[in-house]
Amino acid sequence: MSEIPNHPAYSKNVFEMITVANDFCIFFAKIETYSKTETIDYLQKVCPLLYIKGALLPDVEVENPEANERFVTEGDWEILFNELRNKFQPDDEFWFIDNSDINNPDPIKGSLGEHFADIYQDLKDFLMLYQKNTLDAKENAVFELKRLFATHWGLRIVNAMKTLHYITLKNLPPEEDMTYDIF
Repeated sequence: MSEIPNHPAYSKNVFEMITVANDFCIFFAKIETYSKTETIDYLQKVCPLLYIKGALLPDVEVENPEANERFVTEGDWEILFNELRNKFQPDDEFWFIDNSDINNPDPIKGSLGEHFADIYQDLKDFLMLYQKNTLDAKENAVFELKRLFATHWGLRIVNAMKTLHYITLKNLPPEEDMTYDIF
């Protein structure tokens, strides 16, 4: 390999992110074969892992920003979004507060389908770019995924996780009182 082996784009944390992102993208490529329950069960387990792996991505200095590319088309995104929105019904929509705008405390309506289609797009674009056989592509892939973690898909995971948690609790048998004591 002609690339520098100890370059941050080849770090253990990047390879672990590739593994989890690849599993996520493979699951979503076959999303129509899974039930709503199977999908929610999978997402409850993979989302915290994705978040941790995203938080551990190294800082990468990009030498050639022109090597950055996007691969998931608007049409690809739309097909996945519609499949997910239909799968999550009637639980697709949820409310969240955008903490980045402290002057606007009003809740915003979100969509699980939209959030997960966005996450898929960012992860798939990362994987496709990282597969290219140049250090420039790998640097851009890691840099962009880390940037998007901070500004885009990391926030979507956080917003969606709370909703997934409530959907799961809602579907539990009413054997126990599900109220929470804080003391």
